[in-house]
Amino acid sequence: MDRFAQTLAENSLRLRRARPEILQVNVGKLCNLTCVHCHVNAGPKRREIMTRETIDRIMNWLARTDIPTVDLTGGAPEMIPDFRHFIRRIGALQPSRHVIDRCNLTILLERGYEDLSEFLAMNRVEIIASMPCYSPENVNGQRGEGVFEASIAALQLLNSLGYGTDPDLPLHLVYNPVGAFLPPSQKELEADYKRELKEHFGIVFNKLYALTNLPIGRFASYLRRNNKLDDYMRLLIGAFNPATIGGLMCRNMISVGWRGEVYDCDFNQQLGMQWHGRIGALRQPDGPSRTGIAARRPCRGDDGSEPLFLWDIDPDSLEGSEIMTGDHCFGCTAGAGSSCGGALLQESTRERTQPRLVGPSFEQHPDSRTKRQPSTPIQAPVTGAKR
Repeated sequence: MDRFAQTLAENSLRLRRARPEILQVNVGKLCNLTCVHCHVNAGPKRREIMTRETIDRIMNWLARTDIPTVDLTGGAPEMIPDFRHFIRRIGALQPSRHVIDRCNLTILLERGYEDLSEFLAMNRVEIIASMPCYSPENVNGQRGEGVFEASIAALQLLNSLGYGTDPDLPLHLVYNPVGAFLPPSQKELEADYKRELKEHFGIVFNKLYALTNLPIGRFASYLRRNNKLDDYMRLLIGAFNPATIGGLMCRNMISVGWRGEVYDCDFNQQLGMQWHGRIGALRQPDGPSRTGIAARRPCRGDDGSEPLFLWDIDPDSLEGSEIMTGDHCFGCTAGAGSSCGGALLQESTRERTQPRLVGPSFEQHPDSRTKRQPSTPIQAPVTGAKR
């Protein structure tokens, strides 16, 4: 039993699936940026991308369900050749589905993507955009030189199309800590972001999502290089909050990889924790297995079972099934909790000061310092971000 499962047992908690409401599709690892905190290890040289054949199989499966939301992520999802085909196919479904694009902003300014923002607006795609801080030092330090300026220009472009003001064009920002600490209060940080971005750049947005960095992928490598992994794990474990369990994203989400394989969440996906089915359930192309997919519950694959793909499963059979866990799950249950939609609780039921302001092995939490106003507002460029 992993430490997270043991902690659940010690708190008399069970983590089980609810009815699926979100299909989150990671279309690949190709990205125009190479961010320090990236749990996907995405970058410009990655070649793992979803094919049109896989997109169409996913869409054929989705059309037979009532799952209302499709959440596209990556990498930079917009960079796969069939991204617009994917969006159009979702838009043709009845009943209609809500589409989310998890965007790094800078891609909107890259050569060859000049009309992408208009395409997203025309198709009423919600944008959840990475913006780890409202100061250039922190953003460029985490995501690369010039990324802050390009992100500001992209946000201004989105605002000009109605994003952040038109109810049909929601624009949300994502904050990630720039070091080995937990996020501050999401509500307070959102107020800071709205004030600073409006005052200095005229930018408006709807919500801020404060996410905890999980110790996997490139962020785990950063922690190991700086001898902080063990301390960071102790931080997460010590901040475990049982009140977050009911809202965890893995309960109502199906996570799909670039080949169509299925997982409980995008973090499990990057760790290779693919669902497996029992022996004897033979797959049929875009259809039910001969023995019935209702029996194909997720398991760890150490019992001779076979890997599962989206077209193998029946979404109506998943409710109440087990969710695979590991030590990384402490990242989603620390403090106020963390999910693809930000903090799980408005205010943590535990005292958050101690886990945020950690010992000498960690950087001081930036929000614990005296706040200073940004210096002369930066003139955002109109060209793409430097890599």
